[in-house]
Amino acid sequence: MKTLVIYDSVFGNTEKIAQSIAAALDTNAIPVDKVDAGQLRDLNLLVVGSPTRGFRPTEGISKLLNRLPKNNLAGVRVAAFDTRIVLETIDSKALRFLVDKGGYAANTIAKILEKKGGRLATPGEGFFVTGEQGPLKDSELERAAEWARKFQL
Repeated sequence: MKTLVIYDSVFGNTEKIAQSIAAALDTNAIPVDKVDAGQLRDLNLLVVGSPTRGFRPTEGISKLLNRLPKNNLAGVRVAAFDTRIVLETIDSKALRFLVDKGGYAANTIAKILEKKGGRLATPGEGFFVTGEQGPLKDSELERAAEWARKFQL
């Protein structure tokens, strides 16, 4: 089974989650700026992750996914994840409302992957950081590995 984990990371937290997912899937995690088109051929499973930045994925992840031709992922199982702040830890009620209604990167990534022909292996998942720059909440790396094992072929 050819599997690939692609990620972008701002403060290193999403990279750690991607590495945990990749280890559980016995594959490599590749930063978005190191991905070439050839790596996206003949995949069985593609996992894409990004920190949530302004309710959506990073520019690097968005550019990569939007460049893919419409049916580029036909027949490929796909999954999306993000890192995000725990909603209840946001002090401002107005900001908490905006984050709750604005959404997260995993949802956007999953929709784009489906538009490119991918079949969702599982709903998108969010992994939690304790503040804007992290660190990850306790046990998130283990939870990421467990999440990945759910959609192994």
